Amino acid sequence: MFDSLQDRLAQAFRSLRGKGRLSDQDIDQALKQIRVALLEADVNLEVVKGFIADIRAQAKAVELSQALNPGQQMVQIVHQELIAVLGGQTRQLAWAKRPPTVIMLAGLQGSGKTTLAGKLGLWLRDQGHTPLLVAADLQRPNAVTQLKLVGAQAGVAVYAPQPGDGVGDPVAVARDSLQVARQHLHDVVVVDTAGRLGVDEAMLRQAAEIKAAVSPDETWFVVDAMIGQDAVTTAHAFLDQVGFSGVVLTKLDGDARGGAALSVVRVTGQPIMFASTGEKLTDFEQFHPDRMAGRILDLGDMLTLIEQAQRHFDAEQAAQAAQALLGGGQFGLQEFLQQLQAMRQMGPLSKILGLLPGMGQMRDQLDQIDEREIDRVEAIIRSMTPAERADVAILNGSRRARIARGAGVEVSDVNGLVNRFTEARKMMRQMGPAAMGPGGVPGALPRGMGRPKTQAKKPPKKGQKVSGNPAKRHAVADPADSLPPDPAVSLPPADDLDFQAELRRLMEGQS
Repeated sequence: MFDSLQDRLAQAFRSLRGKGRLSDQDIDQALKQIRVALLEADVNLEVVKGFIADIRAQAKAVELSQALNPGQQMVQIVHQELIAVLGGQTRQLAWAKRPPTVIMLAGLQGSGKTTLAGKLGLWLRDQGHTPLLVAADLQRPNAVTQLKLVGAQAGVAVYAPQPGDGVGDPVAVARDSLQVARQHLHDVVVVDTAGRLGVDEAMLRQAAEIKAAVSPDETWFVVDAMIGQDAVTTAHAFLDQVGFSGVVLTKLDGDARGGAALSVVRVTGQPIMFASTGEKLTDFEQFHPDRMAGRILDLGDMLTLIEQAQRHFDAEQAAQAAQALLGGGQFGLQEFLQQLQAMRQMGPLSKILGLLPGMGQMRDQLDQIDEREIDRVEAIIRSMTPAERADVAILNGSRRARIARGAGVEVSDVNGLVNRFTEARKMMRQMGPAAMGPGGVPGALPRGMGRPKTQAKKPPKKGQKVSGNPAKRHAVADPADSLPPDPAVSLPPADDLDFQAELRRLMEGQS
């Protein structure tokens, strides 16, 4: 979402490189570029004015650090001000002294409240709570059904006594849910309320009545981050007439300019609590102003990356793999496959790498990452026997040909995987602990692992005899060739083999 803003800010900082000190003219020129970048990102005008004024005051008052050049010092100042604009400190959820804790969700129709309720329920469940989702949106068609489906996917209980579609009293549903939660020992109640196509009196009156009926510990206004200044205007009107204690941003993974995220805190005075970053229920995270500021300035977000790694990687399994890898023990393709599958659970590879510092300059390359390449790598490994996964040194030409057929790829793809895996394992063992990724797990292998490297063909050894008849070669093939491939891999239909082409592939495999 912040790609355009990130690029414009980087351009402003780039203009300060090579300067020994910051003159007033340098500061004014950089601030002009920053102001244009923020306005293009649809940030509120008053927020931009205050932001620029604060940066100007700090830039002129600060003493030049011997450890930082002027460009780096400006990045540091902007980073601190971005953190302040986004809310400063991370605000924790306010828990009730006596359960259940009640969280009320409100917002415009289409802002994603119902899906967000499911994401919040899953997040609370993972934190050790027993949440109850309440279907108090009885106006929108199929809203109740949607919440039931989302709750089932998240593994969270849903209280929906009314069918919805204009039938039922949402205030009564919200009030009764508290008694149900106490009876069934739910410590958190999430009330999904109805939205409207705009801020109108009916919406505000119903929201106020529900709030009065349940006395929520938290009232969150759900903001669609893609609608820009309209979101801020709506949030301000709702704050004046109903009131809320926090903001939740949805669709933060969209291609909008992101002005709402940079404006809503300053305009409303309320913090951003959570952010929805994708379509999956797991694409939901607590909002940290300092981390978001780091992403905007292309400084990376290593803390979020480490937290995701710790959440998806098995700590004991990762420690054993790291010990085997660095200690020279057995780290084969089976262990690599386990780490690869855990990494895929963290999300798309481009999204994971995007959390690393400096990756904003490689955005085009990240967009070109082909996730299907990982599928091919998994298919190749699954087509191997346990012995072959443990020791790739036993993979002769006939074995590689069988693996290629089982995975539906070329022998050259198998060769490329084996060669790159061997080289990467050797490199990481030489690097030692520096080769470890977030959370202490072995780092990812180089990009394009399943792609073959261009190599010159080696001439046959002197005196080596190779039969020109493929049938004879298959007759003396390794006994492991007769083993069936892994059932998890779907095999392509068998076609008539071109024996000359097959012979060339086998020769390449042996080379």
